[in-house]
Amino acid sequence: MKCPFCGHEENKVVDSRPVQEGRAVRRRRECLDCRERFTTYEYIEAVTISVTKSDDRREPFDRHKIIHGMKLACNKRPITIKKIEAMASEIEASLQELSKNEVSSEYIGELVMEKLKELDEIAYVRFASVYRKFADKTEFLEELKNLLK
Repeated sequence: MKCPFCGHEENKVVDSRPVQEGRAVRRRRECLDCRERFTTYEYIEAVTISVTKSDDRREPFDRHKIIHGMKLACNKRPITIKKIEAMASEIEASLQELSKNEVSSEYIGELVMEKLKELDEIAYVRFASVYRKFADKTEFLEELKNLLK
């Protein structure tokens, strides 16, 4: 890291703290040559995630699709949009932590169902019925039985 004042390449960190809700680090540095201080920021480089669909198509990850699906499942349930967006952020963070460029849509769907199951069982069953494409009421009842266990 070059000093912006004199161009010297050696400096020391005098203060370091998280910013932007822990998504970045602010560092206060001091040049070892001219003693001027300057600030740098470190950000996590987000991995661009590609979603592999069931028909082997690939498309860029879109958190708005997760939010839309969860909104539909949570319709007329006591769940705020803020909570839905927070869950979508948690899912997106989980995907980023995988450090993979490709993730299957099935895996993302399972993450969504896991979050909904923790939050609201009715929303979970609604989402699961569409996501898993229940063919008839028997499959739907089986899912309800599993939920009651």
